[in-house]
Amino acid sequence: MSSVNAASFSPDDFVWKGLTLTESAAKQILTLVEQDPAVKGLKLSVKQSGCAGFGYVMDLVKEPADDDLQFEQFGAKLFVPLQAMPFVDGTELDYVREGLNQIFKFNNPKAQHACGCGESFGVE
Repeated sequence: MSSVNAASFSPDDFVWKGLTLTESAAKQILTLVEQDPAVKGLKLSVKQSGCAGFGYVMDLVKEPADDDLQFEQFGAKLFVPLQAMPFVDGTELDYVREGLNQIFKFNNPKAQHACGCGESFGVE
């Protein structure tokens, strides 16, 4: 299995498909934004983590970074750092109920495998 890291990708080599939000995810982002007028949206990035290689990181955004790409649907804004795009391009962000919990769910076509706990993913 080959090792993949952010330095091995050149963003100029890609035509991005982008990220999409389900209506449920957009509603949750708008709920979070309503709680603090300074918040502009949600940021999705990745970090090396977990047993599968990478983990998703989500943060509220008050001021997007210069290299953040913005995706907007249903009035909700999702920001993604350019260097994260090779790992999350084409991802659909959903917000679902699992038992008693409600969580953001990542439908990522680039994720080739995930760890048993569901907290990290790997790409080939």
